[in-house]
Amino acid sequence: MTSLTTMPAIVIMAVFGSIVGSFLNVCIYRIPGDRSIILPRSYCPHCGQTIKFYDNIPVLSYLMLMGRCRTCKARISLQYPAVELITASLSAILFWRYGLSLQYLATFVFTCSLIVITFIDLEHQIIPDVITLPGIPLFFLAAVFIMKLRLIDVVLGIIIGGGILYLIAFAYELLRKTEGMGGGDIKLLAMIGAFLGWQSLWFIVMVSSILGAVIGITAMVIQKEDMKYAIPFGPFLSVGAVSYLFFGSCVTRLLFLR
Repeated sequence: MTSLTTMPAIVIMAVFGSIVGSFLNVCIYRIPGDRSIILPRSYCPHCGQTIKFYDNIPVLSYLMLMGRCRTCKARISLQYPAVELITASLSAILFWRYGLSLQYLATFVFTCSLIVITFIDLEHQIIPDVITLPGIPLFFLAAVFIMKLRLIDVVLGIIIGGGILYLIAFAYELLRKTEGMGGGDIKLLAMIGAFLGWQSLWFIVMVSSILGAVIGITAMVIQKEDMKYAIPFGPFLSVGAVSYLFFGSCVTRLLFLR
């Protein structure tokens, strides 16, 4: 764990995280439409005007422009500064925990993947295969060679992670005669299991299920209608995975006295 005396370095890593978060916003906006995440340069989705570099400073530009496009004055979604702040915070916390190391890089890339998946799923209710399918072997290798997890734990994480949600989806469809969970969620939990190992899955499924139930029931009460297809499960799995990354081992030790 990095010493608190390295506060300037933590601030630098937070700034780095916010810059990465700005790029993640591009990914969130373009991946669902199968558009390039490299070209063209960032532009206003309302008027199409290319955004100047001084209007593209993470968080600060949003505040200086008061949340509006400089050219057409259309409102800019709060998602943009939110993603930048979340990514900045995770970068700083992971650096504080791991220092400037391969462990920091692996966990930061993993959490960035979850951020993109979360916001795409919230907006479009899809989890892109372009992230999860390459993510499974990538995070499998990172878990074994960087995070030093046992090979058997990671292999079981992929098999059980994908298998749990597949069985739930299969049973739901068999009983209700309708699809209750998409294949994207199955591949997402397989990717999570590949990086965190099979021991993480009980915690992640429990946390995501509780959060999903509480928020889903609250939404149904407020809107007074059936919401079973309105709230995607991917964001809850992502929250569960990040929660395990920071707190899971402590909870496991407390529960099983290990």
